[in-house]
Amino acid sequence: MDLKGKIALVTGASRGIGAEIAKAFGEEGAFVIVNYLQNEEKAETVVDHIKNQGGESIALQADVTDEKSVQDLVAKVVDSFGAIDVVVNNALPSYTFNPKTRKAAWAMKWEDYQKQIEGSIGGAFHVCKAVMPYMKEQNSGRIINLLTNLIDLPLVPYHDYTTAKAGLLGYSRNLAADLGPFGITVNCVAPGLTYPTDSSMETKEDVREEIARLTPMGKVASPEDITGSVLFFASDWASFVTGQCIRVDGGLVMK
Repeated sequence: MDLKGKIALVTGASRGIGAEIAKAFGEEGAFVIVNYLQNEEKAETVVDHIKNQGGESIALQADVTDEKSVQDLVAKVVDSFGAIDVVVNNALPSYTFNPKTRKAAWAMKWEDYQKQIEGSIGGAFHVCKAVMPYMKEQNSGRIINLLTNLIDLPLVPYHDYTTAKAGLLGYSRNLAADLGPFGITVNCVAPGLTYPTDSSMETKEDVREEIARLTPMGKVASPEDITGSVLFFASDWASFVTGQCIRVDGGLVMK
């Protein structure tokens, strides 16, 4: 692909899907900023993996829900490397995909929604707001936001999580409309249930098996399965693609 030398920031990249995305960027020659919130050790493990494969990477801490923290992070990246070409908004508030412990609609509180909205939409908003001036000046940029296929097919209604991700889709498409004239694309990747990740560790085997049975490709996603679509949106192959959402779920959702 054409990612050699690109500066790519992946939020929430110390583990799970974010870690695999960061590694994939490193394998394609990008300089990868591995953002993390708390676990510096895991973030450095991702950085070491990228370096051991011949790539370049650093780990930088920032809380994406804190505007000042994000502004400082992006300024540090641009000051150090002169540009920021790709942003992958993967960070999310902690969440557990367990149908047996989820809250039903009548048990939800507005505070439950607020936590996810502030994390998913608010986190992406702060990062996008911080990188926009630099990408506009470059007259180029790629923003990729991670969603969920539950927006289209809530097999298990995780109300707060799915509602926040649906809002992030709306935000992304509005952003695409505003940023298109500056050569900046904004797209989304919506994985299905992805295992193993911290969020899916409590998803019982019978649930995973049932989702796999309903999926044309006969399995649930692994974190590695998500990376290709992200790389596509980050590349020049997708230079005329914006405001779109790819569902990476083995065909469970078709539309």
